[in-house]
Amino acid sequence: MSHQEDGADGLQDLGIESQFGSPEEQSGAVAAMEASSDIDTATLDVSTGMTRDGGDTSDGGFPNDSSTENRSTDQENPSEDVEHESMEDFEHFLIPVLPVFYYPLLREDEIVEEEEEEIDEEGEEEEQAQMCPRCGGTDHEQCLLEDRALEEWTSSETSALPRPRWQAVTALRQRQLGSSTRFVYEACGARAFVQRFRLQYRLEGHTGCVNTVHFNQRGTRLASSGDDLRVRVWDWVRQKPVLDFDSGHNNNVLQAKFLPNCADSTLAMCARDGQVRVAELTNASCFESTRRVAQHKRAAHKLALEPDSPYKFLTSGEDGVVFTIDLRQHQPASEIVITREKGKRVGLYTISVNPANTYQFAAAGQDQFVRIYDQRRIDKKENHGVLKKFNPHHMVYCDFPTSITCTAYSHDGTELLASYNDEDIYLFNSSHSDGAQYAKRFKGHRNSTTVKGVNFYGPRSEFVVSGSDCGHIFFWEKSSCQIIQLLKGDPEGTINCLEPHPYLPMLAASGLDHDVKIWTPTAEAATELTELKDLIKKNKWERDQDSVYHTNLFDQYMLSFLMGHRSQRDHHLGWGARFPEELDESSSTSLTSEEEGQD
Repeated sequence: MSHQEDGADGLQDLGIESQFGSPEEQSGAVAAMEASSDIDTATLDVSTGMTRDGGDTSDGGFPNDSSTENRSTDQENPSEDVEHESMEDFEHFLIPVLPVFYYPLLREDEIVEEEEEEIDEEGEEEEQAQMCPRCGGTDHEQCLLEDRALEEWTSSETSALPRPRWQAVTALRQRQLGSSTRFVYEACGARAFVQRFRLQYRLEGHTGCVNTVHFNQRGTRLASSGDDLRVRVWDWVRQKPVLDFDSGHNNNVLQAKFLPNCADSTLAMCARDGQVRVAELTNASCFESTRRVAQHKRAAHKLALEPDSPYKFLTSGEDGVVFTIDLRQHQPASEIVITREKGKRVGLYTISVNPANTYQFAAAGQDQFVRIYDQRRIDKKENHGVLKKFNPHHMVYCDFPTSITCTAYSHDGTELLASYNDEDIYLFNSSHSDGAQYAKRFKGHRNSTTVKGVNFYGPRSEFVVSGSDCGHIFFWEKSSCQIIQLLKGDPEGTINCLEPHPYLPMLAASGLDHDVKIWTPTAEAATELTELKDLIKKNKWERDQDSVYHTNLFDQYMLSFLMGHRSQRDHHLGWGARFPEELDESSSTSLTSEEEGQD
């Protein structure tokens, strides 16, 4: 989550009344704000007394009441003798109570029948207890061994949760005294708020799967698009769209992003038809037109924005080509590199720009390598222009096809996430040398049926968040790799996109459902992870079962799923059609202004 301190501080002063005129328009925002303020007020009132007496604040930054119970127990001890004596005196006045209800005695034959029934019921219960729900047999020792091994696998490469750095009582007191102007900024990275996430509301209106969500730079507008080829720009506080226009694409829109520092006047898009298009807007409230600026020969899944640049961004496609787009140029698109491995092209699913060094970008896709490029040092004759590559060492010589569906840089560019298809999420140190091993590993979810995203959450990238085939959203605490939050996100079964707000503690998510979900930390208590263990077992077991059929498994899943959801308006070459292994160097093209006009 790319939080900026100035923006966070300034956003605190924006009142609901100043943004919206009528009481009806304020209702949606006021409900969310009141829920959040109730938590803060209740926490302050209860916790201040605890902290004054030395209460503990180990529960995610919020105080617990164990110390209060201990103090109350100590205060009651002196009166225990008095209460004990009074109870002894009271016992002298107790009167034996006669039974009120009488039951008829059973005959001997009835007693025998009842005992036999009890024995039969106990036997059935024992058989059910011994029956393994997974294998269906009475001998489930192997299943127990598998469960034990799974628990060991889950707990490996994790550490104890660190003590919460953000303390609610201290932060609230500092805010009231005016000694801290970064309350919202710090709260966004607080574990206590992440553990209280719940579904606030849905933004409904799309008629197909929602494949992309993205906040503008100020966080006041949210863009979404998907299989219906429509782009919606939402006033997410009022829960109303301010724009709804045709993207101009002929197949599923896979990503749409506002360019920064352009007054929300430019929206870049890419889609399964391989087109890269730009929509011209007026303050994200009036649509003017769209134009095509580049064309891949296969699907273009991701865009990568250059921080603070209103003109430049990168695109990547399954044809292995990376374009840089500069909207100031007569010919906006220029090819940077074609991704290759052992002389063959590697299709790309994801691309990310390093926020600390905008010349560097990471690209990944249809193999196990995350490739780092430097635009100033790309030499196609030397290592195909790659600066360095990362991948988990146990996957260097893997026997089955492996793909990376998404990469993401941390807020300062020092860390890089990579989500592997039907594998785990790995974190690499971007400053390490070529071939370095991963630094952390995040387990428990499943990434198999769709091209899922992964992201950091928090102003200092304190957490990792990802969707899963099981329809849940997983939050990991980054330093310990432990799951701290589990949200039921999509009844249809898959969450693909996760977009943190740039300044506020909230999250937008989308998947196979035809809506956008807004999550906020307004729950009264932290989420209880009661089903987490069974869910992890289920995901891992299904993954292991499918590993037998891992050959081209990803392509098969993608084909069966996306063919069922692709647009009826697809007049281009089918995305599932197989291209030759090697494409011509001119297979992906940029467009001149004349071609754009004809389009």
